[in-house]
Amino acid sequence: MNGGQDLGGMHGLGPVAPEPNEPVFHADWEKRVFALAMAMGFTGAWTLDGSRAARESMPPADYLRASYYAIWLDALERQLAAHGLARPEEIARGVADPDPAPVARVLTADILEPRYRAGFPSDRPAPAPARFAVGDAVTMRNIHPPTHTRLPRYVRAKSGTVLRVHGAFVLPDTNACGQGENPDWLYTVAFPAAELWGEDADPNGRVTVAVFERYIAGGAA
Repeated sequence: MNGGQDLGGMHGLGPVAPEPNEPVFHADWEKRVFALAMAMGFTGAWTLDGSRAARESMPPADYLRASYYAIWLDALERQLAAHGLARPEEIARGVADPDPAPVARVLTADILEPRYRAGFPSDRPAPAPARFAVGDAVTMRNIHPPTHTRLPRYVRAKSGTVLRVHGAFVLPDTNACGQGENPDWLYTVAFPAAELWGEDADPNGRVTVAVFERYIAGGAA
């Protein structure tokens, strides 16, 4: 989707101002939102990619005004309603209905640390040999799907060079929509700055992007 999160190459958003010794959370409510998102993700009602898609589907004007965890909260509330796990009225009053909808799994304190320390790897067996190798020149597809994608707008239809072949991983585009994991090869591709930004770009600059094989139209001319 072409949403408010896809900011590459845009102007007028102000400088990036890193906060020295920035805390993990700036307020207690952010901790609670993070915990709720992790607990609900563990139920299996939706995937990690589904969570990203929900956040990125927030109206762009609202997305750009909101803080990081405000975006998470908005997405979580919409996902709960969409999956029948909480009604908007229930969320608004802050009191659970007496007969909550069942979930497949519940994240409990005894399994929290070992489960999250183990991680949630998304690498999978490759369905076929990789089409491209390190050093290959490749051109990205020009796609604008209405659903989730990890291909940034600013590299679509642009050409670069494969720097690394990572293996096969869950494809976010289909996994976000409940259409299966469909493992796909993942590459790091380097794009010359001038290819992306034109003659005003740093002639020695480049941008590296992780792209799935599905995003590649073919070898560059």
